[in-house]
Amino acid sequence: MSLSNFASQASERHNVPEIEAQTSPEVLLNPLTVSRNENERVFIEPSVNSIRVSIRIKQADEIEHILVHKFTRFLTQRAESFFILRRKPVKVR
Repeated sequence: MSLSNFASQASERHNVPEIEAQTSPEVLLNPLTVSRNENERVFIEPSVNSIRVSIRIKQADEIEHILVHKFTRFLTQRAESFFILRRKPVKVR
């Protein structure tokens, strides 16, 4: 996956993440779903200058809930190396 410095077509002199703005459909690439089973999947939405990765992990019991919480904390602690990191669910199209 390659990202490029792409100036926004909607706002002048800014590089807006196109996956967040979704103002021009021609710069959005085909989304990809990698699924292990129904409860564990990764949804990847690429564009020319940004990528959104949504991770869905099964949380059937208390141990899995704790492991998911620790994994999320691990990613959040390294958020300074990411431009945008949120725990907001995304509607799969």
